[in-house]
Amino acid sequence: MTSGLWELVLKGVWVTIQLLVCSALLAMAVSFVVGVLRTHRLWIVRFLAGFYTEVFRGTSALVMIFWVYFVLPISFGWQLVPLWAGSLALGLTFGAYGSEIVRGALNAVDPAQKEGGIALSFTPWQRMRLILLPQAVPEMIPPFSNLLIELLKGTALVSIMGMGDLAFSGNLVRLALQESAEIYTVVLLIYFVIAFLLTRGMRGLERKLKAGTGKPVGSTADQELSRPETTGVGGAVA
Repeated sequence: MTSGLWELVLKGVWVTIQLLVCSALLAMAVSFVVGVLRTHRLWIVRFLAGFYTEVFRGTSALVMIFWVYFVLPISFGWQLVPLWAGSLALGLTFGAYGSEIVRGALNAVDPAQKEGGIALSFTPWQRMRLILLPQAVPEMIPPFSNLLIELLKGTALVSIMGMGDLAFSGNLVRLALQESAEIYTVVLLIYFVIAFLLTRGMRGLERKLKAGTGKPVGSTADQELSRPETTGVGGAVA
């Protein structure tokens, strides 16, 4: 490829990273807000949060991008640039999936911890901030890492709006060179490198967070296999 075509691909990488960061920040905010609301004591709050989750989990991200970019301006007169339209659609969609991660992690905290907070006369916000979230957040990192990789791959959907992301730029280069195999192999490798760096970064974050709680880093299955078997009251089997 010529230097001009490489520059086009690199610009596509930069647009993809911008879109990933913006949509990931929105998805994270939505995940925590909706996930916490799904554990609220009032049923109407849980119902509304659950309704949002079901709607956005049950609709196509591709159609949501179409709706935000093409229908929203007609219905409400709000014309969004492709970057913000893609970030909004992807952030709301993946935030619905993330809210289930948050809800599950919060519900997995030992009930005795919640009862201890009540015994200490903590308010619900204090229990959430001081007891539940510090224990639940480290358990959210592995599934959030998977969700972040899925979001990275989902950014390719914005190419339907003519946005110059990596997928769109790669297609333009393919049309210019008429070399599908070479160009799409390069695009796949770029996506893989970005995903690999994200995975390593999330793994490091998981280690750092779990170091403060004294929990081992690794899957639950690994922890179960490494746990010694016991017989009776106290004897560990070699």
